[in-house]
Amino acid sequence: MSQTAVPAAGASLSAARRARELTEATDGRVVDVLVVGLGATGAGAALDAAARGLDVVAVDAHDLAFGTSRWSSKLVHGGLRYLASAQFDVAHESAVERGVLMERTAPHLVRAQPFVLPLTGLVSRGQAALAWAGFRAGDALRLSARTARATLPAPRRLSPVETRHLAPALRPGGLRGGLLSWDGRLTDDARLVTALARTAAARHARVLTRVRALELTASGARVRDELTGEEGEIRARAVINASGVWAGDLVDGIRIRPSRGTHLVLRSEHIGPLPAGLHIPIPGETNRFVLVLPQDDGRVYVGLTDEPLDGPVPDVPDVPETDIGFLLDVLGSVLDVPVRRGDVVGAFAGLRPLLDTSGTAHGGASRTADISRRHAVLTSPDGVVSVVGGKLTTYRRMAEDAVNAAVDARGLAAGPSPTAALPLVGAAAPRALAALRAPRRLVQRYGTEAPAVHALAGQDPRLAEPVVPGHPVTGAEVLWALRHEGALDEADLLDRRTRIGLVPADRAEALEAVRALMGEAAPLA
Repeated sequence: MSQTAVPAAGASLSAARRARELTEATDGRVVDVLVVGLGATGAGAALDAAARGLDVVAVDAHDLAFGTSRWSSKLVHGGLRYLASAQFDVAHESAVERGVLMERTAPHLVRAQPFVLPLTGLVSRGQAALAWAGFRAGDALRLSARTARATLPAPRRLSPVETRHLAPALRPGGLRGGLLSWDGRLTDDARLVTALARTAAARHARVLTRVRALELTASGARVRDELTGEEGEIRARAVINASGVWAGDLVDGIRIRPSRGTHLVLRSEHIGPLPAGLHIPIPGETNRFVLVLPQDDGRVYVGLTDEPLDGPVPDVPDVPETDIGFLLDVLGSVLDVPVRRGDVVGAFAGLRPLLDTSGTAHGGASRTADISRRHAVLTSPDGVVSVVGGKLTTYRRMAEDAVNAAVDARGLAAGPSPTAALPLVGAAAPRALAALRAPRRLVQRYGTEAPAVHALAGQDPRLAEPVVPGHPVTGAEVLWALRHEGALDEADLLDRRTRIGLVPADRAEALEAVRALMGEAAPLA
């Protein structure tokens, strides 16, 4: 590796570091904080605690972002939806956290995304007026959160010509214009979790994937190394349960009502160029939309549903055909060219870990869409702190609240959270990012580390080639993930570090090349 191809100091996660730190974590010492779960909230809690100077171990039975945090809409919402349901505190919190991500902690991973709401015959003038009032209210939220206008432009009305310019795929007949709004969008939600975990590791947190918590108490956990089957104990002064939809499996008394959000994956050529995303109103709903979000890898995501999940919580949720049909129907209501079932090259579903505050498992709100997205921090009678509910945008605040509760409950010596002003690995001001000598796509995924990733490709022409034809991910990115981002197997690489696996055909085609790269990386693992 060249001198330029180095990661941020102390932020490399690897198989060797995992093995060493797992041995340290189970050698009988007592750490300050044990975090269980390495989604956005768990990784955020590990960073928050480590940034306060606490000794931290964070474990997950699978990989970084294995659960809900890789199945989101990839949006960093400003809270507009919560205004409509009079959840003003949730809306303001969401807008504040959006600004934190876009302007301070992760400007390389979060940028402004334009959306067009097409005014078709299916949208009455009253509905259009209501939507416009909502977008104006959303801009007021931006102002109250002190997010700069340069970060998020103002909403405005569009003529039919302007609407078609930003969304050429729209059916021209009956189109009387559109409404343009802006929100935050992530390059990739799983990359955000990876950046959180690596930033925590740079602050000396031990980040351990493939380590399952078998039993949780206020003084630690009995754990199993899923790679070897060996069991051990991690002792801790405080324990935070951030396992999302699985939180109730580890701590009694927590009732989660999961909500399934399904997305379709299309090739961009099926829809054509999309300079902006789309908000498509759902018939019969006043405040719900199907989102069409173009990606930088030749794909388009279409989502999402909001349906309750009954029964056991799976590791990877299935996508029912009813969800696919629903999304295709809504999409077909505005597009000029039909998108058929055969055009769907992939689909994924995430489970929102909504807190069931009703007296029974299925009481209270009749739909999961009606359940509040507020988060809750709950302390069990024996002192385990669990954080549930919420959403990806507010992960940092959820993590801060969870660590505050753990510090207070266990009397730990720690100051206030510094994470609202703590840049993640790769973060820099927009001007500095623009000046980096690396392809723009890499800068949006790796930030200041992009030149180091690009340098790997310069050393070996094979590493500059795409892993699968038609997809931009190169061998250099796979190698970087193995050496510095904690990837341990093909699934980590294809399904979370690169997202090639969202399209099963691409995944199958890339598998051989990825395995070859894993063999090359083995000496440095």
